[in-house]
Amino acid sequence: MTDPRPNLSWSGLPGARVGVWGLGREGHASLRKLRALGVEPVLVDDHPADPDVLATGDGGLAALEGCDVVVKTPGLSRYRPEVARLTGLGIPVVGGLGLWLAERAGQDLHRVLCVTGTKGKSTTASVTGHLLTGLGYKCLVGGNIGVVPYDPAEQTDFDYWVIEVSSYQATDLPCTPPVTAVTSLHPDHLDWHGGVEQYYRDKLSMCTQTGADLTVASGDSEVLRQREKLLGPRVEWVSQDDEPGADWMAPLGLLGRHNRRNALIARRCLAALGVPGASDDQAMRAAAAGYHPLPSRLAPIGTIAGVTFVDDSLSTNVLPTLAALDAFPGRRVALIAGGHDRGIDYAPLAAGLAAREWPALVLTVPDSGPRVRAAIEAAEPAKVDVVACEDLDTAVERGFGWALPDGVVLLSPAAPSFGAFRDYADRGEAFARAMNACQA
Repeated sequence: MTDPRPNLSWSGLPGARVGVWGLGREGHASLRKLRALGVEPVLVDDHPADPDVLATGDGGLAALEGCDVVVKTPGLSRYRPEVARLTGLGIPVVGGLGLWLAERAGQDLHRVLCVTGTKGKSTTASVTGHLLTGLGYKCLVGGNIGVVPYDPAEQTDFDYWVIEVSSYQATDLPCTPPVTAVTSLHPDHLDWHGGVEQYYRDKLSMCTQTGADLTVASGDSEVLRQREKLLGPRVEWVSQDDEPGADWMAPLGLLGRHNRRNALIARRCLAALGVPGASDDQAMRAAAAGYHPLPSRLAPIGTIAGVTFVDDSLSTNVLPTLAALDAFPGRRVALIAGGHDRGIDYAPLAAGLAAREWPALVLTVPDSGPRVRAAIEAAEPAKVDVVACEDLDTAVERGFGWALPDGVVLLSPAAPSFGAFRDYADRGEAFARAMNACQA
């Protein structure tokens, strides 16, 4: 099937009738960009909060059908029938990030690094940007994390751009830079993509777009290795066991062997970009100093009576939760799991817990807590105790009592935060409040 998205760029939009569909963070950045170009777009949102914005289902789609180009926010699935309707009429439905990359093609796209992965992409992108800054370069870290790179409200003069790309954004890209990175692959966002294999194809699609040359990928992921053909012309595999004995990444302060791999992926990408200093351990160690780990990503937030509390609230599926457990060898871990129920399979979590050599207690919370518990109790051998808790406060209190005097209370839910909490940050803040209550 012919791709309905021509290789448009931002500079090709003045004079066109443009619609902006979705007024979230990226939608507002697209609006500012278009107005800076002298374009006043049609504004449409599924649930508009502004009377000047049309509702998709109440005249908005009809207004978009009168446009030459529609700039869609990533959160709106490319598989929605409205998208099919627009593309069937010959109207390109594009993304702001794709327009920005197309703008750089033939100019400085070789100084852009795109990073994706089910988990680990934010840490890898932020580490890469920090290392570039430490090596003396001006670097923007943006995309799915940080700032929107095409937003005219932001600075534009950089030596390098490190862009985190979500699976949603990947479907909007007409081209990619020569070097990309993939940190992991695991089922996620299946409702948006329509199935696990389609999610995998969409997630990895940027590795084979026009301009792609080298993909630096996690060699520890069997799912990725099985899909090597989707990773583009050339692949360099990176394992958490590479560079044995190297400690240049120690100043980053990252927990877990998976984060060691993320740091190694960052270094390999710098080398592929031709950054001087990437092969110098001493220079890299100096560049690593001063890094602040991202919040709610395996972040220690306090110690009370010898018990360490770790916020991994951004863990929304089994893969990062298993990695979080592996970050504490030799320690008792009280794991708090459960949240918004997307129907994911918790059997791999149960298997990982059963294989763990050190004591663990699982404290489950609604809504997916009962399914987490059922999977763990059905595992062989069933050696892990599970306690159902009515809420996060109760789970933290129970976990603290069990983890004394030197264990870990780990919030790594393997589920989104929707419902009980506004977002993962809100859940992380609630975890910190519950920790502080343990002092009473």
